[in-house]
Amino acid sequence: MKIICSKSNLLSGVNTVSKAVPSKTTMSILECILIDATKGEIKLTANDMELGIETIIEGEIIEKGIIALDAKIFLEMVRKLPDNDVTIATDPSFKATITCEKAKFNIVGKSGEDFSYLPQIDRSESICISQFTLKEVIRQTIFSIADNITNKILTGELFEINEDTLKVVSSDGLRISLRRIHLKNSYPAKKVIVPGKTLSEISKILPGDADKDVSIFFTSKHILFEFDNTTVVSRLIEGDYLKIDNILSADYETKVTINKKEFQNCIDRSTLLVKEGDKKPIILNIQDDVMELKMNSVIGSLNEDIDITKTGKDLMIGFDPKFLIDALKVIEDEEVEIKLLNSKAPCFIKDNEENYTYLILPVTFSSVN
Repeated sequence: MKIICSKSNLLSGVNTVSKAVPSKTTMSILECILIDATKGEIKLTANDMELGIETIIEGEIIEKGIIALDAKIFLEMVRKLPDNDVTIATDPSFKATITCEKAKFNIVGKSGEDFSYLPQIDRSESICISQFTLKEVIRQTIFSIADNITNKILTGELFEINEDTLKVVSSDGLRISLRRIHLKNSYPAKKVIVPGKTLSEISKILPGDADKDVSIFFTSKHILFEFDNTTVVSRLIEGDYLKIDNILSADYETKVTINKKEFQNCIDRSTLLVKEGDKKPIILNIQDDVMELKMNSVIGSLNEDIDITKTGKDLMIGFDPKFLIDALKVIEDEEVEIKLLNSKAPCFIKDNEENYTYLILPVTFSSVN
């Protein structure tokens, strides 16, 4: 094999597919990036058997061939090459020579025939969504997935399609994040659970262009994302997601309208009093036209009043400040509505159209007094 491409194109491609290289594996071939120049295009692929990414880069194929190179070493080599054209040549013993200007690396590769290719996905069921929208939806929900595997279902996000609406839901058991997206077309009903790791990696490599689309294909066990010259295939998480419809339709007796930025900044200030690892709630004392925010810790205390518009009953309730900040910082609205029932029931932060809903469980008063 012998190919020539620009360093920028090669680095972009290697950075993209390296997101699917496993950090630990017993199969050394999976620690590699596959360079396949056998079919008239230069295709880079990585696959950890749960998540696979392939991308096509521009370049010239002098001699067709295929090779697998250690991903970590290859990435660092490409990063440190001069900004010029890169030539990659291989011999029958799988030795690769990487040349750029006066720099010349030799690296021993592996046979590309041993590499695990991405599974073939049936492309009969799909939806189309803009790159910008998908990137935003992930940003606005990914923070509330569970970070442990005691309940694998909660390490993923629910993607539910109902006619022209896509609902994306994440939860770690203490909060729920929900986004509803209106699609350009109507599609058959579908529910799948997509691993959080997959969505996190997609958000890193997705350009986020509002004028370009992502095609998403579904099978019973896999999901495929296709955009620009890149394809991402992931296994789905099997099982049934939380039944959240009844939870999210709960009644409320207090509704607060508040300036989002002012509220977020006040909570952020309160966290200055909390040492890393400590769990200290912020207390919201809701009265007629003012909300008093209180934080007490071994470092000190904070009391601050914020003007609000309130309907319903007065209420005092405590929350993990991080949970409130996580939700507020991804909401673009100038004002937010908070709906509450009592001091032991979750609060809801949602817009009138319910394009977004954030549910957060409170901290009980016995643990904050």
